[in-house]
Amino acid sequence: MFGLGVSRVLSDNIAIDLGTANTLVYVDGRGIIIDEPSVVAIRSRGGVRDVLAVGEKAKQMLGRTPESIETIRPLRDGVIADFIATEEMLRQFIGRTKSLIEFIRPRILICVPAGATPVERRAVYETALSAGARRVYLVEEPVAAAIGAGLPIDEPKGSMVVDIGGGTTDVAVLSFGGVVQARSMRCGGNAMDDAIIRYVRRNHQILIGESNAERIKIEAGSASRIINGETTEIHIRGREIREGKPKAVVLAPHQIAEALEAPIEQIAEFIQHAIEDLPPEISTDICERGIYLSGGGAKLAKLDQELERRIGVKCRLPERPEQCVIAGSAAILGTLKEREHLLIKP
Repeated sequence: MFGLGVSRVLSDNIAIDLGTANTLVYVDGRGIIIDEPSVVAIRSRGGVRDVLAVGEKAKQMLGRTPESIETIRPLRDGVIADFIATEEMLRQFIGRTKSLIEFIRPRILICVPAGATPVERRAVYETALSAGARRVYLVEEPVAAAIGAGLPIDEPKGSMVVDIGGGTTDVAVLSFGGVVQARSMRCGGNAMDDAIIRYVRRNHQILIGESNAERIKIEAGSASRIINGETTEIHIRGREIREGKPKAVVLAPHQIAEALEAPIEQIAEFIQHAIEDLPPEISTDICERGIYLSGGGAKLAKLDQELERRIGVKCRLPERPEQCVIAGSAAILGTLKEREHLLIKP
């Protein structure tokens, strides 16, 4: 009995998709048990910072707190901007898993953007260790996304995935089970939210917050100005710039598509450059097989069609693009010996 208990303790592993917008936690054999916003609420008193809430509870406080309480996103552009807040967020998420399972100090596989610097990788590594990990492994987000999307990366044929997260857009090209190319650009879902905020301010003289902009993107966002008879409208309330009074306007999908023009063009150019830098044989494979999109940003309505129109290569959307990274991380976690070559050094 003792031997069985120790075996179960040592076999429990965690995979974490530590994203700018959301953090997902997978526990080996139990699936995804946490999928919450990467937000932390902190109270500052006398130079001391106390964490009040993390995840969904903290996000509900965005823009609604007194001066003594600050709600922050500790990760920006896919990397750690606030080490203490990130560590506490990870510690609380890991702590929640400990209440459900039997390990004491887990092995953790954690994802980082393809363009993360050695310093940024080390910061993620050290933060996970400080949050209670026994051993920490790192893998590039688009590599995990390719596996999670079901791409046949072991075949002698190139496969490309574009992972559009909150802070970054990552590209990975894999063939023969290895990485041919991996790169990252700091533009993603948050850049789309910022573009909506700027558009509403510039065209309607209204100030709105990031939560409101995100709601607009999700409910009525579109990457294409071609609406084909769609009549979805979204009502926006905000503060009028000049007089500071509440003001309401109505936006149509084609207007939101206009607002999102710049970040979508930036993403399309990034993908195009990635394809141009590939060996001819592999770029031909990509053109034949298509580009797979993953990440929460890939769920923007008609984004696959718009990128395909701009790039000239078929873009495919998996059933749950926002879970591709964590699904791939889980698959790597289950076959660490076979996939060890895909891990990167902290």
